[in-house]
Amino acid sequence: MWCLTKEKQWESLAQQFRWVADMHQVVQDPYHHAEGSVAIHTQRVLNALHELTEFAALPPQQQELLWAAALLHDVEKRSTTQIDSDGRVRSPQHAKRGEITTRTLLYRDIATPFQLREQIAALVRFHGLPQWIMTRPSPERALLSTALRLDTRLLAMLARADAMGRDCEDQAMLLENIELFELFCQEQQCWGEARPFGSQYQRYHYLTHPAASPDFVPYEQFASEVTLLCALPGMGKDHYIARHAAGMACISLDDIRRQHRLSPTDKQATGWVVQQAKQQARVLLRRGEPFIWNATNITRQLRSQLIELFIAYHARVKIVYLEVPYAQWLQQNAKRQHSVPQQAMNQMLGKLEIPQADEAHEIELHVQSAQ
Repeated sequence: MWCLTKEKQWESLAQQFRWVADMHQVVQDPYHHAEGSVAIHTQRVLNALHELTEFAALPPQQQELLWAAALLHDVEKRSTTQIDSDGRVRSPQHAKRGEITTRTLLYRDIATPFQLREQIAALVRFHGLPQWIMTRPSPERALLSTALRLDTRLLAMLARADAMGRDCEDQAMLLENIELFELFCQEQQCWGEARPFGSQYQRYHYLTHPAASPDFVPYEQFASEVTLLCALPGMGKDHYIARHAAGMACISLDDIRRQHRLSPTDKQATGWVVQQAKQQARVLLRRGEPFIWNATNITRQLRSQLIELFIAYHARVKIVYLEVPYAQWLQQNAKRQHSVPQQAMNQMLGKLEIPQADEAHEIELHVQSAQ
């Protein structure tokens, strides 16, 4: 059974992990967190979690998963906290940054099975959602999208422990909102599971069309198919192409750079390279010819720009994500003819965003577990 650490006393955690020790130095807004620092709050959240009867009823592996998410849920308040001119303390985007940090830690430092890691990262990302979901412009869509990434029962438990672990005037309202969240999940058929869709395209259509109903069945008609690879350098993109797509047209940014003797670090040349690749893609899209786009594509923003182009030509888009264990990744990169410097590798790992269901018609994961 996986666990983040067997030593769960706070003093031991602060000695084991620098990011836990950092919590002692991070202040919080007295209105929302009169209890004090992030360290004090996190300790109280962990204690509150153990007081929940529903937590005690969980299988041991789910307990470990949720405990890790509770420990990490505010990890990036250390990098986002700011004090405004009126003295109020804010930590904008701390959950989003916390997701990235959680993914990095559980990939690089603490070997964690992919599905567990991504569940923990998603819990960190959305830990505040149950408290405020009904204030969202489209709460149903926010809920169904989130339920594709995590177990909403665990999310509700984390949110409840988060509310119990603070001193604030609106605590009763927060706890009431979490109860409403649970009812909303049951109403939307996603309490502890993802809402079922009739097809991948139906799911994608709903997530990407604001006026669509989750029950609407769209008509599928595509002119071609594009496979968009997503992987850090050295994860095995070329091996995937040789094994699964031999003979298929392939657009490679690296090949264009080498053909024109351009350095990957030349930022001015990168825009030209991408435009050349897009022009190649347009030719294939007009023909209706399937092809692979071979590049790292590690951020959602990068992928979205390409997918918009492909969909404009009525292509069906499949994202293929590749991952091997950390030690194997380093070895594979070192053996490459054009290896990437370690510092650049770490920087890219710190930006990695795993493809999600609302990005493309199909998401295919090729994840190799550590032996």
